Amino acid sequence: MSPAPTRFHDPGSTASAFSGSALVRCPRCDGIAHFERRTPPQPRVICRSCGLCGPVDRCAWPALWLCAGTRHGELWAYNLAHLDLIRRFVAASLRERDPWYEHGRKMTCVARLPAWVKRAKNRDEVLRVIDRMRNSVMGS
Repeated sequence: MSPAPTRFHDPGSTASAFSGSALVRCPRCDGIAHFERRTPPQPRVICRSCGLCGPVDRCAWPALWLCAGTRHGELWAYNLAHLDLIRRFVAASLRERDPWYEHGRKMTCVARLPAWVKRAKNRDEVLRVIDRMRNSVMGS
């Protein structure tokens, strides 16, 4: 008898739910920094390594820290919560979402993932990349 499948139910969250604060590369020291997009009056970067704490020009936002390339394409996440959602989705062998007749968002964060991320044959490779991205934050 085969083991029970790992289940994932789509919570219905969109990418904008995670984009308020992101982990980025510090413009000064190229280390890991925290980017707060929704802070008045301007978005700002906070880096614990070099002490940078200042506003960022909207045309030149810093690059995401949680970004890695695979042979299929590039995978990225705003922060660890976003990365965890993607990991739970990829690791699950049974993926559920609300029925089409339910009210709410249909194109959620996980529904918008590229097809190569969703394919079962790429699961091990994508999970390795996700774990590598997580370790880059936890090791810093």
